[in-house]
Amino acid sequence: QVQLVESGGGLVQAGGSLRLSCAVSGSIFSINTMAWYRQAPGKQRELVASITSGGLPNYADSVRERFTISRDNAKKTVHLQMNSLKPDDTAVYYCNAAVQDEMLGPSYAYWGQGTQVVVSS
Repeated sequence: QVQLVESGGGLVQAGGSLRLSCAVSGSIFSINTMAWYRQAPGKQRELVASITSGGLPNYADSVRERFTISRDNAKKTVHLQMNSLKPDDTAVYYCNAAVQDEMLGPSYAYWGQGTQVVVSS
């Protein structure tokens, strides 16, 4: 069983910053790509940022230059530093990880429960 637990959401004024964290635990052989997604009310879930096991990041155009994704492989954590927040960033943010639970086994995608981010204007 693999669990992802997010923390760090909250209410912030436009222009402010928040740092989201996600810890992965359970039966893990390796963690491949980790990512943050978000879903705003009435909209589809979208990819915000991802990072490979080797540390190569990828960002949605809407957050590039404002958000930074990072990971600590030893601690099995991924973080999202969000700066210059805008009201359009308001959403539930979900952590995602591709986890292998045994050598040579397939990777399965796991999700956290989500953490709310509200940016007021």
